[in-house]
Amino acid sequence: MLGNIYFDLVKVFYTNLHIVGQNLCSHVKEVDKKITPDVWTVVTGLKYVGLRINKANIRVVKKFNKMQYYRSCRKNFQTKVKSFSVGGLKLNERIIVFIVSWMLTPRGSNHLVLTEEDLVIIYCIMNKIKINWIDIFKEHMQKSMRLSDYHYSYAIIISKFLHFFEIDLEEELYEVVKPSHEVNNGSLNKMRFTKI
Repeated sequence: MLGNIYFDLVKVFYTNLHIVGQNLCSHVKEVDKKITPDVWTVVTGLKYVGLRINKANIRVVKKFNKMQYYRSCRKNFQTKVKSFSVGGLKLNERIIVFIVSWMLTPRGSNHLVLTEEDLVIIYCIMNKIKINWIDIFKEHMQKSMRLSDYHYSYAIIISKFLHFFEIDLEEELYEVVKPSHEVNNGSLNKMRFTKI
């Protein structure tokens, strides 16, 4: 996603963020925003479909065995597993772990150890199982509100929401997201990742 990021307004968005039903709501510059699935689709192109993956319903993916899948991702799958470390993973799996743990579902600390949720998401990506990304993004936005070690994630998406709700951005400071900052389809195609 390209565009401008309004970091000050992103902080205001998170400060005022709350949940009403299934929707994120916030108040920025005298404007109340209710982010429904339709708004998500218009702004991001994502649809509210696919598996809902979070800690409460990890078992939603059939035939998923955490230990067996982790071993299949390792370069040497016969060594004893002490923890779900990123260190011994194959290259493609390690790249996906980076994208998942730093960009798609960022967390505040310990990116070297995979959570069960990370493993399920990676399994779904590698097996072309549809994921409800809107649900995952919403959950991580809620964590950013509650947990101090979570950063304000998805700044570009929130900035796009500000544009969608026609908030006056004339006097606001911003940073431009350039094409060189983006992981584009060409890069993903070279790694043999395809859109599902």
